[in-house]
Amino acid sequence: MNERYLSVVQVAELLGTTVRFPRRLVEERRITYVKVGRHVRIPESAVQAFISANTIEPRRRRLGVVA
Repeated sequence: MNERYLSVVQVAELLGTTVRFPRRLVEERRITYVKVGRHVRIPESAVQAFISANTIEPRRRRLGVVA
């Protein structure tokens, strides 16, 4: 159980967003989080899973097709 738990501010810095974005993810329950008293902590693995789930690969061009 060597999971690292991040604050909302740390998650915002990691994602390069404002603090409002990870708070909205928590409020909408779109990311796993833990309540420690009144503090919210987000497992680092949950942040990585969120990034992986929302990563979109570029389209590959088909040969011989003119766009």
